[in-house]
Amino acid sequence: MGSELLINVTPSEARVALVEHGVLQEVHIERRMKRGLVGNIYKGKISRVLPGMQAAFVDIGLEKAAFLHASDIVPHTECVADVEKGHFVVRDIAELVRQGQDIMVQVVKDPLGTKGARLTTDITLPSRYLVFMPGSSHVGVSQRIELEEERNRLKQITLPYVDDDGGFIIRTAAEGVGEDELSQDAAFLRRVWSKVSERRKRSGVSLLYQDLALPVRIVRDFVGTELDQIQVDSRGTFAELQSFAQEFMPEIAQKIEHYSGPAPIFDLYDVENEIQRALGRKVELKSGGYLIIDQTEAMTTVDINTGAFVGHRNLEETIFNTNLEATQAIARQLRLRNLGGIIIIDFIDMMTADHKARVLSSLISALSKDRVKTNVSGFSGLGLVEMTRKRTRESLEHVVCGECPACHGTGSMKTVETVSYEVFREIIRLNRAYDADEFLLYCAPAVYQSLHTDENHQIAELEVYIGKRIRLQNEPMYSQYKYDVVMM
Repeated sequence: MGSELLINVTPSEARVALVEHGVLQEVHIERRMKRGLVGNIYKGKISRVLPGMQAAFVDIGLEKAAFLHASDIVPHTECVADVEKGHFVVRDIAELVRQGQDIMVQVVKDPLGTKGARLTTDITLPSRYLVFMPGSSHVGVSQRIELEEERNRLKQITLPYVDDDGGFIIRTAAEGVGEDELSQDAAFLRRVWSKVSERRKRSGVSLLYQDLALPVRIVRDFVGTELDQIQVDSRGTFAELQSFAQEFMPEIAQKIEHYSGPAPIFDLYDVENEIQRALGRKVELKSGGYLIIDQTEAMTTVDINTGAFVGHRNLEETIFNTNLEATQAIARQLRLRNLGGIIIIDFIDMMTADHKARVLSSLISALSKDRVKTNVSGFSGLGLVEMTRKRTRESLEHVVCGECPACHGTGSMKTVETVSYEVFREIIRLNRAYDADEFLLYCAPAVYQSLHTDENHQIAELEVYIGKRIRLQNEPMYSQYKYDVVMM
């Protein structure tokens, strides 16, 4: 069994799962209501020129006119270099566009509030490894590809695809890929640009190119990878994928199948349950050990523990085997959860340099299967492994989860005991400040149960201390930390 894409589509959501050898490796989710306009290309019309703002409003068929600044109008020869001052001076907007003029633009920022979309005339078309630049005649390489030998290799492969119609930027993801993948990407982008150019000849304001919907985009990005099967449970999306593949990627058209089985497609290979497990902190290892994964705004931390794994020889071997097993699980979880940025891994302390080297080598090997670029440092002086993984999209947790209304994202809540003591202090404060005959406490079920049990005499002691009666009222709708003290 090789690699499969399972595509689940409903009217409001699309989900794609990559399964390798029967194990879920990646999940991609797109909700219709959150799909933006960034990347869309329009044939628009200048509706108003504003010299005072060095900008123009452009009608692209949306409810609000879009905004185009003079600095976003290319070709770049329209900017005059001021060499002595070391910067570029943007030419007057009135010299660049005129009211009523047709113009091809691309959205770089979605509409927000009362503001329309932000536009540029610097059109780019991205694919997995390359970005096509119409009108350009050179090849650029991502600065994140650092090795000069690799930069030159990629340039030499891509240069033959450059002509008068446009050039390319080689993306970071292209590092290490071969000539076949780059040639497929270049051919795909030229076919797309040809379609855009044809549509541009039509009259009136129109959408020339829309960034692909998730199912099509994922299939596009997997061009050149070894996929045995693509199963989709929507007839409409199946037809769309077939049409797209036959036009742009005929080599994979026969791999696309419509899934019509009785069980939901994500029940295959236990995908649905795997997604739920990927939202938890704890990841069980087959040996009995486990990982604890904590995602914060600044970084992600991974802690490895032996748990119930006792091994068969000695402690050092048990630790080494747990760490070795953890490397495979970590690599998979980073892909599955789509964790990016700085990642700190706290392996269980190992005594020998050989064990450390083998664990680090295993981690790098496991990460080599990741389509997203990673960079791993060695063990630090504190025994931690630092690594980075490129941020390509929101993590799984950020896509499907929101802030907890109880803990507000801290991941912890006050205990029943802590809330009870807060209640006692509040009653004492009110008793000293006001003249009340008795107090009525509204509290959450857990707090009510704790204070109401016969074994708990704290309320009785407090009544004696303040000389007032305290009555309890159970409020099932209250969260654990919420309470109200009413003076009677």
